[in-house]
Parts: sequence; C-alpha cells; structure tokens
Amino acid sequence: MTQSAAEPDVELTLLADTCDALFSGQARDQASDYAASQATGRADGWDERLWAALEQAGIPLISVPEAAGGSGGTLQQAAVALISAGEHAARVPAAETMLLGGWLLAEAGLPVPAGPLTAAGPLTAAGATAAQAARGTAARRAGGAGPLSVNRVPDGWLVQGRLPRVGWGRVAQRVVVLAESGAAELAIALRPGDVTVTPGGNVAGEPRDDLTVDVAVDDAAVAEVAAGTGAALRLRAALARVLLIAGAMRRALDLTVRYAGERQQFGRSLSNFQAVQQQVAELAAETAAVRAAADAAVARCAAEGFAGPGAWLAVAAAKVQAARGATLAARTAHQVHGAIGFTGEHQLHLTTTRLWAWRDEAGSQAEWAAELGRHVLAAGPLWPLITGAERHGERHG
Repeated sequence: MTQSAAEPDVELTLLADTCDALFSGQARDQASDYAASQATGRADGWDERLWAALEQAGIPLISVPEAAGGSGGTLQQAAVALISAGEHAARVPAAETMLLGGWLLAEAGLPVPAGPLTAAGPLTAAGATAAQAARGTAARRAGGAGPLSVNRVPDGWLVQGRLPRVGWGRVAQRVVVLAESGAAELAIALRPGDVTVTPGGNVAGEPRDDLTVDVAVDDAAVAEVAAGTGAALRLRAALARVLLIAGAMRRALDLTVRYAGERQQFGRSLSNFQAVQQQVAELAAETAAVRAAADAAVARCAAEGFAGPGAWLAVAAAKVQAARGATLAARTAHQVHGAIGFTGEHQLHLTTTRLWAWRDEAGSQAEWAAELGRHVLAAGPLWPLITGAERHGERHG
C-alpha cells in the first residue's frame, strides 16, 4: 500500500484517538454526576465542559464545509466522532450539530454559529416513527396541517406551531426547522428566544423537548432548499442513530468482557462458564455486524450522496441491523452483569438506556424493516439490488 493510500486511515486513527481522549474524560465523571442530578432533581443531560473542549478541537462541525463556517472534513470523519460519542455516552448533541443542524444550515446557505445546533421537522422528530413521518408529509402535500404554519408577512415570515421531541432543543443556539410553504421547502433558523421549551427526555435522560413557536422572523433567517432535502435529512437522522448505537454496543461488549473476567462465581470467573462464553460471543458477533452495516452505509452515502438509491438502501438496512443489535446487546450485557448493571451509578446503565432510546428514534426497527421490504419487492430481482449491478450497468439475464 502506498503512503498516499494509507494517509486517510492514519487521519481517521488520529481523530479516533482524539475523540476517545476527550469523551473518556467526561465518561469517568458521569456516574457521580448522575447521582448528584438525582439528588438535586436536575437531570438536563448536558455536559457544558465537554462541549467547550469539543468546540476547541473543532469536532462538533466536522463534515460541515469550512466555507459555511464548519470544520470541513468527510462523512467518514464525522462517523468516527459519532461512534466515539456513542461509546462514551457523551452528554452533548454531537449528532444533532454535526449531521443535522450544521449540515442543514450550510445546505441552505444560512450562517452556522458556534454552539450546539439541532434540526427539527416531521422527518427528524426523535419520537416520530418512519410511518408517522410519511403520513405527515402526505397530509401536508394534500393540504392538511403540518407541525408548523409558515406564512409570508410584510417584514419576513410568521412561524407558528409546535415541534415535538426536538433533540437538545433546550440548549441549541439554533433550531433549524425544515418546513413547507406552498410548493417551497424552507429551512428556518430559530434562535433560543424564538421558541418556548417544554422539557422532555428519552429513557436515557437525553433532552427531547417540545418547542412551541409563535414568532416573526426576517428573511435573513429563512432560505429555500433544494427538493429532496427533507428526505436526506431523514436519512441523516437515521444514520446518526446507527453510528451512536455502534459505539454504545462496543462499550457494552467491553464492559461485559471485563466484568465476566473479574467476577468470581463458584471459585472461578464467569468467563470460564460455557454459557457465559456463548453469550459474550453472540454479543461480539452482533457488535461486529452493526459496525459493518454502519461502515457500509457511511461509505455508500459518502460515495453517492444521501439522494442516491444505494444510500437509502444502505441506511435502511443499517438502521434495522442496529435496532436489532441494540436490543440483543442490552439484554445480553445485563444478563451477564446481573443486578449491578441496572444501578444508576454503573456505566452499563448509561450505555443500555441509550441503546433502548436510540433504537426507536428516527424510525423503529419494524418501520424501517417494512419500508425496506416494500422497496425490495418493488425493485424486482434481489441480487442486482444488493450488489448494485444495475447502478453500474451490469444487468444480467
């Protein structure tokens, strides 16, 4: 292998080391922080110190073009950062800033500010299923009411409505809303003062807030985006969950292997029992499968963009695999750990609650599987669909 061919791998390795160093530092404090938050009633899921360190390193805006105010870089580099964030249960909106809010601002040609960002709309709601998203889109196109009403007024745009379960809405410096006004698809950059926050959260305690909007914004905060931006944003939201799950499963596996080797039962470690060995092997295999699916989806999306048919197929398959893997990983890890794994102070608790939350966000396993099945049935022969032969003009009889 030539040096030039090896350079991207070296860069990804260095980035992974940097992210792991930053995220692991905050992970050591999470157990005590969790106990303190339970005692005081404050559990906003937000690590401001970690976010400051990440911003100093330029990590939150990886893959957002430098010309738009981001850090530049590739989708593969963003994936490395998000896998590390998932592995260390990072209490920051890395995925929302990197793959969603930052990207959408850049795509719309709107300024990308410093600080946490997030995106909202019918296709990205953390609690919305794929089927609900599809029904919402159809209703709007048929003249029904969407989550927001966006109307032209003399001084700009009047934005009114409610955005449910917006990831990290309470800390975001911009909530970038994708909405429709007539035949146009608009990106609207809302500031903190433009929304009223009703706090909420997922099972892991990450902010999933309901936002109420009733504000007039000027033209500088609104931009029309290209057709298909909503579909791309939905895929980005799903891919973000896949990457986070891949990292969290790796942590669940590491914790399980370590505990099985340390815990003594009947005079020997748990790892010496064949039943435990089988469970750990199954967890390792599923972790590898999810990581492979995540890597394949990232590679396909990087190669052809999120609008390509191969990208949709790769992300849909990865989301199904990741949701299935998350369920298995959480179950197996808790079976091996026993009761201690359920305690709020244990690292496994922080990991598995995120697995349970992320598997259903941006579309559940069942809904993506149903979409995938319909797509496969409509596509005809299965082998060209899997291999991409038709995309490369390699039709076979």
